[in-house]
Amino acid sequence: MLTAIIDYESGNLHSAEKAFQKMAAEIGGIEVVVTDDPQTVARADHIVLPGDGAFPSCMNALRGSGVFDAVIEAVETRARPFLGICVGMQLMARIGHEYEDTPGLGWIDGEVHRITAPGLKIPHMGWNDLVIERPHPVLDGLQTGDHAYFVHSYQMQMTDPAQRLAHVEYGGDVTAIVSKDNMVGTQFHPEKSADKGLQMIANFLRWRP
Repeated sequence: MLTAIIDYESGNLHSAEKAFQKMAAEIGGIEVVVTDDPQTVARADHIVLPGDGAFPSCMNALRGSGVFDAVIEAVETRARPFLGICVGMQLMARIGHEYEDTPGLGWIDGEVHRITAPGLKIPHMGWNDLVIERPHPVLDGLQTGDHAYFVHSYQMQMTDPAQRLAHVEYGGDVTAIVSKDNMVGTQFHPEKSADKGLQMIANFLRWRP
């Protein structure tokens, strides 16, 4: 089994690579690679899309990368399990409104807007408590009140609430986890979220939608 972490020059991949490799070694029989090679993506069993930075630059970098078509084929046509992390999750939305209106991948029925949290600092940075709204195999072993680590100024506002699995409170509710079919996304960084984040990574690596 092969898990591909997509390298499109829009994120710090080191911590994600180490966390996924750690859990893959514990599970056994799973190889984790960071790649910008379309052939590697095409044969991957799981796809991970990290992302740090602004929505437009990340979306443009992904569309301009050599792996874009391979990712679309793997996720949309062959229904490979997909995990978007931070801006990687935001790119799953229909559109982002950071600096300029930018179409997203359109996989999740939502739009990305700046967080509105009067009296609170933006970006939303640090640990926050998850409020889990509905069960999902990737959330096995997690519960409301578990901590996750966030660093972001924009959030996905849902048009279809059924596609949201969890939120956190930060001047109002802020989308934390989304899901549809073979896709799941986390606004927080599971690779930086201690034991519960590692549990979620392990769940994803075992997930067979």
